[in-house]
Amino acid sequence: MGSSCSRPHSLNEAEATENAKSADIDRRILQETKAEQHIHKLLLLGAGESGKSTIFKQIKLLFQTGFDETELRSYTSVIHANVYQTIKILYDGAKELAQVEPDSSKYLLSPDNQEIGEKLSEIGARLDYPLLNKELVQDVRKLWQDPAIQETYSRGSILQVPDCAQYFMNNLDRLAEVDYLPTKEDVLHARVRTNGVVEIQFSPLGESRRGGEVYRLYDVGGQRNERRKWIHLFEGVNAVIFCAAISEYDQVLFEDETKNRMMETKELFDWVLKQRCFEKTSFMLFLNKFDIFERKIQKVPLSVCEWFKDYQPTAPGKQEVEHAYEFVKKKFEELYFQSSKPDRVDRVFKIYRTTALDQKLVKKTFKLIDESMRRSREGT
Repeated sequence: MGSSCSRPHSLNEAEATENAKSADIDRRILQETKAEQHIHKLLLLGAGESGKSTIFKQIKLLFQTGFDETELRSYTSVIHANVYQTIKILYDGAKELAQVEPDSSKYLLSPDNQEIGEKLSEIGARLDYPLLNKELVQDVRKLWQDPAIQETYSRGSILQVPDCAQYFMNNLDRLAEVDYLPTKEDVLHARVRTNGVVEIQFSPLGESRRGGEVYRLYDVGGQRNERRKWIHLFEGVNAVIFCAAISEYDQVLFEDETKNRMMETKELFDWVLKQRCFEKTSFMLFLNKFDIFERKIQKVPLSVCEWFKDYQPTAPGKQEVEHAYEFVKKKFEELYFQSSKPDRVDRVFKIYRTTALDQKLVKKTFKLIDESMRRSREGT
């Protein structure tokens, strides 16, 4: 009798416990949903080599805990690979230019360096690179210093020589140390293509996030074969950050050497602007690699790019740099308004001059973006 009388009571207790658990779960889901609603989604887009991955790494360094020792060590093989790839591009490029250029003698290496070049080019063609050591560094440096290789390096824009070339060649001895641990600066210069989608959550006010907005930034590969992965990320985006490497006006694509990189960037920006799901989305345009642009504009006329063929240079020096930059900026502004339907022109559109390797500038830029988006949400 006692057991039959106590059973309903036990059931009620169990139901009450389950109901309490269920309510806790519901509350947690609601809290997570609310929290998710306060996380603003940013999409980092741009063509290959635009500097997106460097911006992404800067975010980790600036607004998160940075890279721990394990992560830093994981870049050792990447950095060593960058050295081998660079020297292979230059050695193979010298041989190619010696065959096609009228003054072929400029690209002829000494017999000793030809032998070294063959050895290093063979290493650079492998999938598994040996770690740099003193002997290999001596070979790399000897080849790098050869006048024919330096002449070839000056033609880097037509050979796909990576931007990190000079930096790593200047640091060869350190890179080959037995206990070498990549620095933050090394990691920022390291070149590795983004495959798939990577994401990071951060606040421009740092890890504490007190009083600051929280953002989730998505970076996807910029090469043509990676862009099919973009579409499924387009929904619910608060802002698109589009990276345009303005220094690449005289270069061709890695994946298509018949296509100028700046023309590809123009067409890609135009396509992104016209996506229906971005009707109310803010656009932040990064005119990136200004540091390289600043040096190059003194030597290579902007008009070599079809889009900029109407450019008229002014006085040389800093005045010319600013004049050329403003011209490029205006071209992108015109493209934005041409590609935006009348009902879209009121969305937030900002242009920022950036150098992805400049940590202070990247930090300042993201704080400005944070302020701009906050004012936009508040309607001010």
